[in-house]
Amino acid sequence: MTSVILRPNESQEQLLKRFRKKVAKSGILSTVRRKRWFVSKSELRRIQRKKAIRRLKRRQRKIDARQRD
Repeated sequence: MTSVILRPNESQEQLLKRFRKKVAKSGILSTVRRKRWFVSKSELRRIQRKKAIRRLKRRQRKIDARQRD
């Protein structure tokens, strides 16, 4: 649970900004988005495999571009 305590002479905007940073850093929102729908293990593996292939292709394109220079 993320919480922030109001500091002396701190405005509500500053407090809210600090809270948003803490939430973003802790990864709460990404976890909530990921768990919003049930994804079976086989579907999760398929998605991870697709991401890995895309990542490898992207790296390969960068390597090829460097070799051409």
